[in-house]
Amino acid sequence: DAEPETDGRVVLRRIREAREDLLLSDFWSLALETINGCLTKHLEQLKAPVGTLSEVFGNLHLDSSPDELDAAPGSLPGETVVPGTCRLKCVCYGLGNFATCVMARNQLTFLLLFLEECQIPRRHCWVYDPVFSQLEIAVLNSLGVIVLSENEEGRRSVWGEPTVFYMPHCGTALYNNVLWSNWSVDALSKMVVIGNSFRGLEERLLARILQKNYPYVAKVMQGLEELGLPETPQYADVFNDTSVHWFPVQKLEQLPTDTWAFREEPDYGDCEDLEIIRNKTRGPSAADLKSP
Repeated sequence: DAEPETDGRVVLRRIREAREDLLLSDFWSLALETINGCLTKHLEQLKAPVGTLSEVFGNLHLDSSPDELDAAPGSLPGETVVPGTCRLKCVCYGLGNFATCVMARNQLTFLLLFLEECQIPRRHCWVYDPVFSQLEIAVLNSLGVIVLSENEEGRRSVWGEPTVFYMPHCGTALYNNVLWSNWSVDALSKMVVIGNSFRGLEERLLARILQKNYPYVAKVMQGLEELGLPETPQYADVFNDTSVHWFPVQKLEQLPTDTWAFREEPDYGDCEDLEIIRNKTRGPSAADLKSP
């Protein structure tokens, strides 16, 4: 998949081409149905705190393309600038080097289409990968998303706002950190995670390893709903083992009481094959990270 590093105009052209291919694919239409179903259920349980159900879905148009309006500089065809406040926000970790890797570029294209279909303004999407080049950061800035300046290692709270975490093919520690940062019924019920199948992680890892190294992933397994993205030959490598996860309040409330008493910050000192790039400047605690 490796391609030579090039300038921003070429990268944007390749992203547009990837967008056209994805839009025409069976994978995108099937994936949209999957995401639509999960987000519908997710937002239904939030209707009391965020307004009436009709108000909630007034911000989502998952089954139709919005009308084209004036686009922001660097935007792709079809992006709509939506007036007013959008209730969903998005955080993306682990895209990789999309300027030179076709797989990463397709994952970025999926993110941009997802934001468009859900009418999440790009300024409400925060993106980070420690491997981003300066060229890729410049391209992302031109696309209108917010590139985080610090490696949070996934330690980001939703701070009471419905948030989608888009984390394609990330290391297990990153998912574990996101869960730890939102370890309460209230916070988890406001989250959707699009990333590696948690059920798949449970099947591949020994139970003692999962419980010791990734305790929050292990503890949340009985409190989530998961639906896999479709498998098609065209995008088999790009989105294999990828699922949409959401956390029903009823399931979370049925977990043992001591589930929520355990709040120890993850420590991967004894963890072998850790698939996460650590922040060497991070202090001993990340409990006071600020919201986006």
